Amino acid sequence: MSAEPGAGGRVCFLFIAQPHQVLHSLPIALALARGWPRYQVEIAATAQTQLDYVTELVGRLGVPSPTLRLLGPAWLRALKGGASIPPKVPMLIANALALGRYAAIVTPERTTALLRTLGVRGPKLVYTQHGAGDRDGPFEPRLRQFDLVMASGPKQYDRIVGEGLARPEDCAVVGYPKFDIVEALPARPTPPFAEKRPIVLYNPHFDPRLSSWPGQGLEVLQRFAVDGRYNLIFAPHIRLFDGNPAPPELARFAAAPNIHVDLAGPAMIDMTYTRMADVYLGDVSSQIYEFIRTPRPCAFLDAHRIDWQGREGYRFWRFGPVVETAAQVLEAVDRAQADHASLYLAEQQAGLAETFDLQARASSERAAEAIVRRIERSAA
Repeated sequence: MSAEPGAGGRVCFLFIAQPHQVLHSLPIALALARGWPRYQVEIAATAQTQLDYVTELVGRLGVPSPTLRLLGPAWLRALKGGASIPPKVPMLIANALALGRYAAIVTPERTTALLRTLGVRGPKLVYTQHGAGDRDGPFEPRLRQFDLVMASGPKQYDRIVGEGLARPEDCAVVGYPKFDIVEALPARPTPPFAEKRPIVLYNPHFDPRLSSWPGQGLEVLQRFAVDGRYNLIFAPHIRLFDGNPAPPELARFAAAPNIHVDLAGPAMIDMTYTRMADVYLGDVSSQIYEFIRTPRPCAFLDAHRIDWQGREGYRFWRFGPVVETAAQVLEAVDRAQADHASLYLAEQQAGLAETFDLQARASSERAAEAIVRRIERSAA
């Protein structure tokens, strides 16, 4: 089809959360702008930091930037407290009228479903996901407000459709667009350690009901600092300390020669650490699936003594040993390495096949095409 740029309508890629979500839908925006120029692609965000990150990424990629829009009002953007972003719901309320003028709104954030309650009916709402984990949280009723829900592979598709969260024709299996942009970006420098040792990535989640950090995280760091056999990267979920002060004890660990602490840097979210580490240590973060794209040893800290066996939401805990206390963590890391090939490799490979439907065609292009088809299906 030939059409003037923008003749297909304006498509908004909306960012209202922390910058880790940008990597999940920006590659789709770039693919849509490149492959379907009849659509005018715009990036809208509620904080300048989000737009700055987009600008940095497109600059490093060496590609043209879509139109960038900073949503107002300025006084509401300022109501962040200590967080990196303004409150989501008030920003959606303030911008509902303007957002209603797009042909589609594409977002990695489920809170955007609120636009339907606010009376925004015209645009197609598209949810890209922002991870490919197993936890129950992302599979929730708000998905029904979206006109198109993306799935990274058969695991997500079967659950979304099977639980009635989207009709089969409104759930598109597209792969994992984040991989496209991560692989295209120049590599970041990796943390320098004083000595070459196996590298463990400790990646606790932000939710205190699930995370190992509140009760046992500092002890985990202490044990690695004293043991000295491993280099440790402490790079938690970016939301762990967003709006919450980090404990002063972290400064002591950051000074240790075998510990690297990163609480808000871009390397936390662009797979720099998940690609360089030899062993993953975590609890419930979906980053485990980004780590095992190249299968490697994993260990998990079940700080809440969850009855997890056989539960779909904890499928990934079959990828390595699970322990319940920080005192057991070093032993778990040792076992994860010793038993990886014999006990866990096949589980990781099966988990990857269920999670990611990766094909020769880029995931971001497949996702962009799914958006175009959904818009034009309604227009036909």
